[in-house]
Amino acid sequence: MAEAPEGDPMPSSSENTEYIIESNLKDDEGPSPKKRKTVLIENEQIEKLEHRLGGILCCAVCLDLPQAAVYQCSNGHLMCAPCFNHLLADARLRDETATCPNCRVEISKTLSSRNLAVEKTVSELPLECKHCTRVFPRHSLQHHEEKICEERVTSCRFASLGCGWRGAARGAAAHEAACAHPRRSAADLLELLARRERRAADDLLVYTQLLDLLSCEKITFNDLQLKPYRTEELHKLYYETSRFSAFAHQWVVKAFVNKNQRDPTQSSQREITYQLILKSKPSAAVCVSWVCVRGPYGDARVAPALAAHAFRDDEAAPARALPLHDAADTNRLLSNKAIHFRLIMFLTNK
Repeated sequence: MAEAPEGDPMPSSSENTEYIIESNLKDDEGPSPKKRKTVLIENEQIEKLEHRLGGILCCAVCLDLPQAAVYQCSNGHLMCAPCFNHLLADARLRDETATCPNCRVEISKTLSSRNLAVEKTVSELPLECKHCTRVFPRHSLQHHEEKICEERVTSCRFASLGCGWRGAARGAAAHEAACAHPRRSAADLLELLARRERRAADDLLVYTQLLDLLSCEKITFNDLQLKPYRTEELHKLYYETSRFSAFAHQWVVKAFVNKNQRDPTQSSQREITYQLILKSKPSAAVCVSWVCVRGPYGDARVAPALAAHAFRDDEAAPARALPLHDAADTNRLLSNKAIHFRLIMFLTNK
């Protein structure tokens, strides 16, 4: 065995152990203070950049970052879709020209355009989850909040059996394992099932009635345009279609915005009501059922709602609300030059 040179004494085992421990401790301390300072500065710069981008790309009306479509005026000022439609609807109700809130240049569906680059940029900006406060890109946040987040509010898997539990998704498995509703007897569930059947029957009622009306001898439909007009007295906006023929009579449809309110521009909640009006003078009562649907040129989904009236002389049916699926679609319809819909009519005279 070779001997170590006299000038280079071999370290003892205890000295080796101390050296290794000291090296490991240095490694466990993480990055040096200089590196940590650099990382903190970079994070601050990123946060400042995100904040600045949020200020640049926000809507000029509500000052929030747009959730979906982004419109811009001819000078490039940005507006989210709800605010853009609201500006156009307000201008329509006031009989004014809609203008950009920043530069006052005229805006309209034809003069303004979508800004796809801004939409894409906004979708990549980070946003906190409203449940767990973790940060995600905006384009993936909705999927996380609705499907993945452990803190999202969810219902029990046995809600259809009457369990009313609601809580964080992370506690759902423990609750479902102890839930007593799966062990209820059939007799206990009879009343619950009966209520569910009654609700289902109510939901299907309008479709059952429509199917029954399809057996009527005389059925007609018209694709109509509600065009804006003004009353002479209050200069208030209303809509009216051209005359159309159905069942050998002349008809029109008239619509109002917040009919019972003097100035609809003062309300954020808007409703369109309409009336079917018989313009001919019939020799006998004309019993008609009808339903409004979206039609091939419509911009908003309309919930099926049947109406019926027996027309005598030239009279109007009672005013009814246009049953939109989403109340926000009211401003979208008002922002257009005309409101398109399809009217299906059934002659129910015996």
